[in-house]
Amino acid sequence: MEYLFEILRQHPELALFLTVAMGFLVGKVSLGSFKIGAVLGTLFSGLLIGLLDISIPSLIKTIFFDMFIFATGFKVGPQFFQLLKKDALPQILLTVIICVTSLTTVYVISKLLNYNMGTAAGLLAGAFTESTVIGTAGQAIERLAITGDLKNIYINSIPIAYAATYLVGTAAVVLFLPNVAPRLIRVNIKELAQKLDGQFFGKNQSVKNETSSNPVWNLRALQLNSTMLSGMTVEEIEYFIPEGRVIIERIRRNGLLLDAHQKTILQEGDVIAVTARQEVMVQLFRYGNEITDKELLDIPRQTVKIVVTKRAAAGKTLRELAELYRQGIVLQKLTRTGVDMPFDTDTVVNRGDCLVLDGHPKYLERTSKELGFVEPVTPDTDILFVALGIFIGGILGSFSLTLFGVPVALSASGGALVMGLFFGWLRSHRPTFGRIPDAALWIFDTLGLTVFIGVVGISAGPGLISGLSHTGFSIILVALAVALLPHVIGLYFGYYILKMNPVMLLGAQSGAGTSTSALKSLQDVAGSKLPVLGYTIPYALGNILLTAWGPVIVGMLS
Repeated sequence: MEYLFEILRQHPELALFLTVAMGFLVGKVSLGSFKIGAVLGTLFSGLLIGLLDISIPSLIKTIFFDMFIFATGFKVGPQFFQLLKKDALPQILLTVIICVTSLTTVYVISKLLNYNMGTAAGLLAGAFTESTVIGTAGQAIERLAITGDLKNIYINSIPIAYAATYLVGTAAVVLFLPNVAPRLIRVNIKELAQKLDGQFFGKNQSVKNETSSNPVWNLRALQLNSTMLSGMTVEEIEYFIPEGRVIIERIRRNGLLLDAHQKTILQEGDVIAVTARQEVMVQLFRYGNEITDKELLDIPRQTVKIVVTKRAAAGKTLRELAELYRQGIVLQKLTRTGVDMPFDTDTVVNRGDCLVLDGHPKYLERTSKELGFVEPVTPDTDILFVALGIFIGGILGSFSLTLFGVPVALSASGGALVMGLFFGWLRSHRPTFGRIPDAALWIFDTLGLTVFIGVVGISAGPGLISGLSHTGFSIILVALAVALLPHVIGLYFGYYILKMNPVMLLGAQSGAGTSTSALKSLQDVAGSKLPVLGYTIPYALGNILLTAWGPVIVGMLS
């Protein structure tokens, strides 16, 4: 075993790979409904391996953190600029209240308990589950005019406090938002969600089915034998069944195949290739007989992911888009900032949204030109775009101002975040460059963060025992206060002052705290996907504010 330890000391790159591997393994462990996750698992592994006194150059963690922070900005960039819209004001105010309260709580507690700036930053990062604070706070400490030994003490205190408080912070919010918060404001979140579901999806059932994510669609050949339908146009028949969407793909008349134009008048005896959901198809069988016609049904279909970039499409509702691009197109899924969104006819489409559409290739081609562009199926990543963004961000982050005797700067990572936001927004408007496929974005995001956390853990490992003995296990109780107090204040502020719907309010709180696990728990308890509608904008703003709190808390305690 000692031989293995010596190899790890001589080859720190192997120690880092082992840390990441162990981190992902530990991350699969579940404690009840809570999953540890790769980030916390890697930190635990790094702290353990760091006890072997392994030295890893700090440049490695800086490189991977910049990759991670740029990817974070890139993901939320399009949605972040939606914050300027008037209807987002309540969510913006709620997010600011929650994030400012979290910073204030950490500052007050750190003053009362005499925590150093590193422990305070780690407490904020862990209790509020925002890993980026580790990087931005550490870089801020590096710029302070203090001795190198003191810098190391403060910087190594960050991951120790983070490791001690992350589980507590995550579990507290996951339990509080769906279970305790509704009781505090005396509402039944499940009943409210079901009622909202009815309002959300019950306005126009036929168009709702047009944009349903339910994949149960059928293509059948139907020979019309009803005088009721003869003489009606294709467009009239497509709206004829009140319970749902009907798509007439094409027609066979007197043995000939005809295109189904919207103004084509159907005749008795025509055979139509019709697409509809099963329950709607049953209604159609009243007006014709199903027959076998392989040639008629041999219709090419394609599923594509279209990214909305056109100004004419952004800001329109799905109802308005459906009126323009109705023929042969079915919306299967809508995603925003990587999150699946529930939708109805009144859902407003934003730039950067991804629409998964199914239909005939010629209709999809036309629709993609009007909405934006089709995301190509290729693994290629525009590395020039990524590297240039991080470089320019680093240059911007190098400039600093001195406020109250404390140097304040974006830092290289802060600059990378800003450029990620800008480049993400730019990509949603000009999709001809800057492509980062989901798989590559996952690498930048997940691997970038876990490698950074791994190096942080290994570096802090030697001081783990002394660090814990300094803060004491009371930091776990402190983490509860930091995790819950901002959400309690946000709950009452959002419900009584902003008059937000509780379903949207709790979703917005999970976004402001950048807690995806809390959102999922909330959706499970509510029995609805609708809380995500309040999640995306606060998530974008929360990521930015909480990341900025790293150097702010250092400045406040320096």
